[in-house]
Amino acid sequence: MPATKPMYRKPAIFADFAELIAAESTRHGGVSPAPFQSLNLGGSQDTPENVLENNLKFFAALIVPFEKVAKSHQVHGSEIMIVNEPGRFEGYDALITNVPGVQLAVTVADCTPILIYDPVTGAVAAIHAGWRGTVSEIVFKTVQLMIETYGTQPADCVAYVGTCIDECSFEVGEDVSQHFNAEYKRWDETRGKFFVDLKKANQDLLLRAGLLPASIEISEFSTVLNNEDYFSYRHEKGVTGRLLATIGRIA
Repeated sequence: MPATKPMYRKPAIFADFAELIAAESTRHGGVSPAPFQSLNLGGSQDTPENVLENNLKFFAALIVPFEKVAKSHQVHGSEIMIVNEPGRFEGYDALITNVPGVQLAVTVADCTPILIYDPVTGAVAAIHAGWRGTVSEIVFKTVQLMIETYGTQPADCVAYVGTCIDECSFEVGEDVSQHFNAEYKRWDETRGKFFVDLKKANQDLLLRAGLLPASIEISEFSTVLNNEDYFSYRHEKGVTGRLLATIGRIA
């Protein structure tokens, strides 16, 4: 009998923090039918009932009451919300809190999820960074807001740059590539296109914000190359589910 595929993976960078709940979902273990099979956790053409049931299953597996979750409808912008209580918000692509028991969450399906923990102040952040969020430096801005709001020292923080579209799959035209510095894009003469590295771009924003290299983990997985385990909006031509990355301190 084949082994059951995991519903989520926990970033190794957070393993030493028993007070922290941090995870990134896969596409396994839910109730949604094809093409959203099966753990679709966000907005798509799937039914709201399926998405809700999947969220209940996912957070129950993490032993997090769903009513403790804070999410925002994301808009590929650079607005950051200071969260003091759980709920469903609108128009923010990053959430920060230092309130124990509030579980932050962002959804993705090729964009980059970034999770940050400051073990000194107890502050956490969950960030959704697509190419627009990346070039608007939402990760850097989030760390700056943690400094201003909670007194975070970036060198104390640990971070996870999560599963997203990989460089060899993120083919873009001049309209997108012009926004990226040379070190994050590669010209492919055969394809006549650029390829952009979102993971590296966001890793470098964390470093520029003051995090230490050894305190940043980069996901080894790709939404495209590992599409059997993760949703990819591009690979599945827009008809797909959503992954979720979440972080919060136990109350």
